[in-house]
Formats: sequence, structure tokens, C-alpha cells
Amino acid sequence: MHSAPSVTYPVGRSRGATRLLITLWALGACSAGASCYLFDSNGWRQLLLVLSVAFAGAAAGFGLRRDGAGTLRFDGLCWSLDGAAPTRPVNAARVLVALDFQSLMLLRLSEPGRARRWVWVERRAMPERWRDVRRAVYSRPPAATHGGDTWRATAPADAS
Repeated sequence: MHSAPSVTYPVGRSRGATRLLITLWALGACSAGASCYLFDSNGWRQLLLVLSVAFAGAAAGFGLRRDGAGTLRFDGLCWSLDGAAPTRPVNAARVLVALDFQSLMLLRLSEPGRARRWVWVERRAMPERWRDVRRAVYSRPPAATHGGDTWRATAPADAS
């Protein structure tokens, strides 16, 4: 069995993710508007509902604007964002798939000692490397032996 290929892939603002988030927010806003129109309730409940929809839209807009560009790298053993190689592979980042729409993926990047980052990866950013990044994301990490400060990947024994 072969390991996943090493890959470098650009990440950042995604038109597909922006469309998805705007659509979800618009559906929520329409549902809140229909609720305010159809149900006769106290004014404070309707105000709270409208304020929550407005707050959700502002938070989503701020999050989309803050979403910066970078480079996601996988060297066959370790993941890193923006090309920063980990000091030791033991402290390497892990990538987990949160959503997969075949041409758009939401990845959760976890690095020890840092806050989790959510990264949108889109096929249109680099179509020729899309299959490689999907293979790398879904591949099993290689087995590792940790002994003090040393780290090495264990290779399967030859069946000779």
C-alpha cells in the first residue's frame, strides 16, 4: 500500500463557501421573518429573534472577511499551514474533514498549542492538484514510534 502524496494547496476565501453561508443565513432570516409574521407573540420575543438573525449575519460577514489566504502543505507525514514546518513531527498539525461537497471541503486544522482553524479548500483554486489533496486528507497517518525526542515512521516489515 502506498502512502498519500505530498501536496501543497492554496486555501483562503472560497466563493462556494460564501454562497453556502449566505444561503443558509438567508433561509434562517426568511424563517425568522415568517415566524414574526405568522405568530402573534410578545414584542420582545420578535425583537430577540430579529436581533439574533442580525447578529448571526454580522458574525458570518466578519468571519468571511477575516478568512485570509495561505498555503496548506502535506509532506507525506505532517500537515502545516502557511508553509511553517513543525519543529518536531510529534507536534505536527492534524487535518480532519468536517464537510465534503466533492468540489468544496471544510477542514479542521488542529495544531498542539494553537487554536483550531477552519479552512475551506476548493477545487477551483488548483484543479490539477485536487485529487492529491483529497487523497492526503483521507489517508491514514503513518504509524509512529515516539521515543523521547526522536521520531520516526515505522515501515511495514517485508514479507520475504
